[in-house]
Amino acid sequence: MELSIIVPLYNEEECVRPLYESIVRGVVPITDSFEILFVDDGSQDATWLRAVEIVRRDSHLKVIRFRKNYGQTPAMAAGIDHAMGRILVTMDGDMQNDPADIPALVDKINQGFDIVVGWRHDRQDKLITRKIPSKIANWLIGKVTGVPIRDNGCSLKAYRAELIKQVPLYSEMHRFIPAMTSIAGARIAEIKVRHHARQFGVSKYGLSRIYKVLLDLLAIKTIISFAARPFLWFASLAVPAALISLMAFFSSFFAFFSGAGQSGLVMPGIAVLFAALTVFLLFCGALGELIYKTGDIDLSRLSSLAARKLTVVHAADAGEQS
Repeated sequence: MELSIIVPLYNEEECVRPLYESIVRGVVPITDSFEILFVDDGSQDATWLRAVEIVRRDSHLKVIRFRKNYGQTPAMAAGIDHAMGRILVTMDGDMQNDPADIPALVDKINQGFDIVVGWRHDRQDKLITRKIPSKIANWLIGKVTGVPIRDNGCSLKAYRAELIKQVPLYSEMHRFIPAMTSIAGARIAEIKVRHHARQFGVSKYGLSRIYKVLLDLLAIKTIISFAARPFLWFASLAVPAALISLMAFFSSFFAFFSGAGQSGLVMPGIAVLFAALTVFLLFCGALGELIYKTGDIDLSRLSSLAARKLTVVHAADAGEQS
C-alpha cells in the first residue's frame, strides 16, 4: 500500500460523502494504491451510517468507530495504527482542508522529508477566537520546543509510516508531532495549503482548548529536554535545592555556636527538607537514565487497548451494517 488518508470525524454527517469524493479526486491522479480511513469519534448523528454506505461500494474506504467521543488525537492515533500505507496523510473532516493539496505533500515526502506540515496561509476562520489564539500558540510552541512551525494546528500533514507509528499520541498531542519527532532528528518541511470556510455543521474547536494545549506544551518541553540526558537535567534542578540546604545548614550552624546559644528549628528544618529534595531529584535522574537506556514503548499493547474501544468496517462486511 502506497498511501493512507486518515480523517477523524465527529458529527460530520453532511461532510462524509463530499469529503470522500474530494479525497478520491485528489488522490487518484497520483496513485491507485491507496486507502481512506474515516474514524468516527463517537458521533451522535448519522456520520457512521453515511460512511458505511460508501464502504459497500468502494473497498478503498475503511471506517473505524469509537464507542464514545475520545477526542481528535485518539481518533487520529487509531487511524494511524490501522493504516497500511507507506505514507500517511492526516486531515480534518470538516472539509476546510483541501484534498487537492495531498499530491504536494506526498511529493515532499518522496523528496526525502519525514514529515510535511501544511500551512494555512490564507486561513478562513474567525479572527478573535481562532486566528489570534493560533498565532500566539504557534509562536509559543516554536519558542518552547525549538521547532518553528508556522501552523502546528493544521491537521493536513504527511508522514513516513515507519516514523509516525513510533510516536505515542494522547491528549492534544497531534499538534506537537513535529516537536516530538525532532528528538529523533526527523526532516520536517512546511508547505502552503488551501483552507476553506466551513460549509456544514459547527466548529468543535474553541478557546476552552487553550489550557489543554498549554499543559501538553509543558509535557512536550519536559520530554524534549529530558530525553537525551535525564540525569543532567534532574541534577540541574537539584543544584538550587542543594544550595538552599547548605545555606540553611551553615546559617543554623553559626547561629548555634554564636552567643545566642540556640538556633531554633526553622533553619535546620529547611536544611533537611531541601537536602531530601536534592537526593530525591538525583534519584529521579538516575531512574530516568535507567529507563532511557533500557526501556521501550510497547506499542502493541497500546494498539490492543485502542482496539477494545472501536469497531473497524471493511468493504467485505459493510453489507451487514445497518
